[in-house]
Amino acid sequence: MKEERLYIEFGEEHYNPLGLIRSLGEAGYKSIAIIKRGQYRLASKSKYISKLHLVDTIEEGYEILLREYGHCKLKPFVFTTDDQITSFLDTHCEELQDHFIFYNANLENGRITKYMDKNNIVELAKKHDLNVAKSWEVSVGDIPKDIEYPVVTKAICSTIDNWKADSFICDNENDLKEAYKKIRGNRVLIQKFIHKKNELCLDGYSIKKGTRVFYAIASNYNNVIENAYSNYMTVKNTYDKNIEEKLDKMFEEIGFEGIFSVEFLIDQNDDLYFLEINFRNSTWSYASTVAGMNLPVLWSSAMIDEKVFDQSYKKFDDFTAMAEFVDFQDRVKTKQISFWKWFRQLRKCKCLYFLNAHDMNPIYSKICNKLSKFVKRRKNKNEN
Repeated sequence: MKEERLYIEFGEEHYNPLGLIRSLGEAGYKSIAIIKRGQYRLASKSKYISKLHLVDTIEEGYEILLREYGHCKLKPFVFTTDDQITSFLDTHCEELQDHFIFYNANLENGRITKYMDKNNIVELAKKHDLNVAKSWEVSVGDIPKDIEYPVVTKAICSTIDNWKADSFICDNENDLKEAYKKIRGNRVLIQKFIHKKNELCLDGYSIKKGTRVFYAIASNYNNVIENAYSNYMTVKNTYDKNIEEKLDKMFEEIGFEGIFSVEFLIDQNDDLYFLEINFRNSTWSYASTVAGMNLPVLWSSAMIDEKVFDQSYKKFDDFTAMAEFVDFQDRVKTKQISFWKWFRQLRKCKCLYFLNAHDMNPIYSKICNKLSKFVKRRKNKNEN
């Protein structure tokens, strides 16, 4: 019997890996899933998983990866969906390269992790003529002499737990000093705060050490949150060839092979400001599958047969997408929008990131978790 190549998803309990598992499953490839446990089961409940390994740590998952799947005749594909696991595999690149096909940069240990550093990727973007907000990398407590308020603080590295908690908008020096009291790291990136009109997220993949880059979808948000991204968006065909050409040079210099997303901020004058590159499957990439460009399948196929790259592009009409549970909390629970208006928007969405009529167990698991928490709160309230 001919051995088939394996598809392995290594991630956490989140709707990002759920989208990747569904993308592969809908194309006929059932995943082996190595899932780091979360508060409740979500991605690990998908019907598109052929074999499941639930683990408590990344290190435990890595041991399973090597022990169970490191000796196949055909190298398995390994997909990652968060920065910590991507960085972990990246720092073990030389150990993995003879056994797996995975996201890498020139097959060098730690090269992706280098460009996960906010300052390093910003400097590379400047080198290739992308617009970047004025930035300072400083030790926590230091205040640049030429600082221009307002500013926003950012964690230097996105591989620490809850790194977004180090983000603060500061209108003056006192605000910045207060932010420093809450920031956990020793160093921080400070950027000139841009009052955004919107954001732009490009999803795609690259092969051949970053020399061939494919951009599938461009997403803009339908409601703007000042210091966060929205969970309700419009998905379009790719954006601006001039921007893409500059990004092409960045990917080539990095040598990246894998699925990615690139984030930009759009200011009130419609000017773009580069924010970062996520060197892994993004939360929104399932929308690309809905659009007819299944990024996990396209990337893995193109890594074996480069001709797939030239056949990747599909034209589609704009559509809306929603991470419905999170968007409900963002807009309905905060009374920004009525439930019925929100429900009408949800019904018009072509892409939902949780609800899927063909794969309902993740939703059932999430609802059961919500009900369990509700019952526990009521019980505690009655006891008090």
